[in-house]
Amino acid sequence: QLQLVESGGGLVQPGGSLRLSCVASGFSLEYYNIGWFRQAPGKEREGVSSTRGNGGGTNYADSVRGRFTISRDNAETTVYLQMNSLRPEDTGIYYCAMLRYGRSWLSLKDYDYTGWGQGTQVTVSP
Repeated sequence: QLQLVESGGGLVQPGGSLRLSCVASGFSLEYYNIGWFRQAPGKEREGVSSTRGNGGGTNYADSVRGRFTISRDNAETTVYLQMNSLRPEDTGIYYCAMLRYGRSWLSLKDYDYTGWGQGTQVTVSP
């Protein structure tokens, strides 16, 4: 079963930065469309950003556009989420997942994705 592993979370002050990594275990992500999601305590999981495989393309939620950047490494084994100008409302568990076959890579709906990892905790606090 294809699955992803997230890492890079931590505690950061408002205005700070973190870079999250999403790694595929034993396979290349080159042809996979990948999404980043987050879930704050007591809230539903929300889409943050997505990247199209095999040629590129990125999409962002309005709440993070201009602050977060999604990218891939040259070996296509890792998808990153660079998070700058972090705010307390960015706090939550961050997950990456693979787009299901036939769904639009622009989707930020969690039901369009599969292969969820365990997530990585991001806490933004003074």
